[in-house]
Amino acid sequence: MSVVSAVVAVVGAGLTGLLGYWQQRRLNARTERNYMERYGSSLALAAYDLQSRIYNILRGHVVDHTPALGYSGYLTTFLTHGTPAEAEYARRSTVFVLAEYLGWAEILRRDIQFLNLGGSRTNRRIMRQLGEVSTLVGRISETSDELRVFRAHQRAIGELMVHPDSVPGQRWCLGYAEFCRRLDQDEVFRAWFTHLLADVDRLAVDPTPALARLEALQNALVQLVDLLDPAAVQLPHNRQRFRLATHTAGPLPGP
Repeated sequence: MSVVSAVVAVVGAGLTGLLGYWQQRRLNARTERNYMERYGSSLALAAYDLQSRIYNILRGHVVDHTPALGYSGYLTTFLTHGTPAEAEYARRSTVFVLAEYLGWAEILRRDIQFLNLGGSRTNRRIMRQLGEVSTLVGRISETSDELRVFRAHQRAIGELMVHPDSVPGQRWCLGYAEFCRRLDQDEVFRAWFTHLLADVDRLAVDPTPALARLEALQNALVQLVDLLDPAAVQLPHNRQRFRLATHTAGPLPGP
């Protein structure tokens, strides 16, 4: 009788452990989905805004060099020929969309680092694409270093962009107004962005040396947006969600 009781106890303990294991897996999967849904949409929007700005800078530059089209690109219009207020907006907002993207990438990295993403093929692809974008942001080029941020500095800027009042699972980034306020009032904060602000001025003069590197970054960002919003529910498949052709010379392909 004691043997039977022991066997029952062992089986019961095993079943309890197995049940606990599967419950924990379901809980982890639910947490993973919640984080990806909560942060994925914000990351997609940040990636979209950054690739859109790169699109406008590069495509606008190419069109500016085709006078018959009678069109002026983003930096030509607002930074080169705009008012001082328009020039400062073009400069700061360009740096902001890069910093905001790095902020959301850091948030996603922080809050999912202990989760098991192995069971989701899409999540694995998203994380790989985040790595690809990070590599391109920091890529060394013989012809251009505009808007280049090395990997450790990407993490640092991302940390600065995470709102200090946010908590795990409910994080958010600094808004544009707060970003500008800190640029004006916090010398330590501004120091992280001084070279990027100068980079925008250099791109306004001539982005030609940066074309290949920034085109590759824009393409990678569009691919990330496609992974995060494949049905274009949040973000439209308009012309600014197209990948720039090589050196922006040919027709723009579909997303």
